Amino acid sequence: MEEELVVISKSIVTPRNVKKPTSVKKIHLTPWDLSRLRFGYLQRGLLFPKPDPKQLQASLSVALDRFYPLAGRLVKLANDDDTVSFFISCDGSGVEFVHAMAKNIELSDVLQLSGSVPGVFASFFPATGIKNYHGVSRSLLMVQVTEMKDGVFIGFGYNSTVADATSIWKFINAWSEICSKDSGSETFQRRLHLKGWFFDRIDYPIHIPDPVTKATSYVTSTNLQEKMFHITKENVLKLEAKANDEADQKISSIQAVLAYIWRSMIKHSGMSQEEETHCRLPINMRQRLNPPLEEVCFGNVSQTGIATVTVGELLEHGLGWAAMQIKNMELSQTDEKAKEFAENWVKNIKIPVSVGSKDLVVTNSHRFDVYCNDFGWGKPIAARAGPPYLNGRLVVFKGIEQESLDFQACLLPQVVEKLLKDVEFNEYVCIV
Repeated sequence: MEEELVVISKSIVTPRNVKKPTSVKKIHLTPWDLSRLRFGYLQRGLLFPKPDPKQLQASLSVALDRFYPLAGRLVKLANDDDTVSFFISCDGSGVEFVHAMAKNIELSDVLQLSGSVPGVFASFFPATGIKNYHGVSRSLLMVQVTEMKDGVFIGFGYNSTVADATSIWKFINAWSEICSKDSGSETFQRRLHLKGWFFDRIDYPIHIPDPVTKATSYVTSTNLQEKMFHITKENVLKLEAKANDEADQKISSIQAVLAYIWRSMIKHSGMSQEEETHCRLPINMRQRLNPPLEEVCFGNVSQTGIATVTVGELLEHGLGWAAMQIKNMELSQTDEKAKEFAENWVKNIKIPVSVGSKDLVVTNSHRFDVYCNDFGWGKPIAARAGPPYLNGRLVVFKGIEQESLDFQACLLPQVVEKLLKDVEFNEYVCIV
């Protein structure tokens, strides 16, 4: 069904003051950044009722003035020891911008997703198939505006060596505000706080094996289905109360909900009792480092926390125990552990192609206010994620109703089928 989407134009949007020198010319990559080089660009998007998207490019140009690293490129240098080094050049090369039409696609099609992936919805995102190391020749941010029969979808893909989800949503927040207000306002030209270099015992640039020549072929499974899990505020509170009744530590609502989905997914996975399963969760390290960084600082300042248990342990214990494993993993993400990881990584460099297919891989966060992004046409009616697709991927979004939660889940068809028949699961989770 690819023919349902037609590309109208492709262009490059540069910062408005592209000739004005930026305060920082070069950003060195940390172990957190370099370890992601073989991962695909992360892709997110917002769905709107039919607006007039004509001001998007002009306001994007203004936003890039402040968030100038997104308009740069990766630079790869060859070293004398048969290794390479990477850094971000803040050269103002610009952002790839695609305008497309999908006149036969309606808002309801996107809201319901397509079931099997990849479907036509995958073509609404601009960076499918692009790896982070491609940032030497492709823009670090890509944007696609797709006009539909009765709405508009703004999809974007970003290189996770230049920004984490916290930073990219701050950029989207600023861009939408510029678009809806005075795009020339100086309030949007505040100095950008960059993360800087906080690994004192590591020299930069870091020498690594070339991730391109050493990369092994990796084919993403297409035998997957996407479903939206919606959990109302009432059911979020019920799961939180249930977890806290069973735990001897205070459990947050998101820890309880993630533990519930993890246990439910593994229950229907067909895995043996002895196999290990992991819950992978992005951890914002800004306030965990010592000294802490400003919460608004721009860059990739997140690392992946991993809770590891056996299938038997996860299913034999209750919801509270599973939530405690996630909580304890989060508590362990300290400055000391982060710097220890980085120093060990430099001594034994590993650049994975993907993560395990038997894991719950959580991305994004309910803390990001995706529904405040009004480009001047009203607030979005939905937020969605695009490729790459991975078994066990769970993209978290704040729900459109207050304190509700939405999860875009990518799972094997047999797991989806069993979840649809799971009476207890459907008591708390509405599957769309």
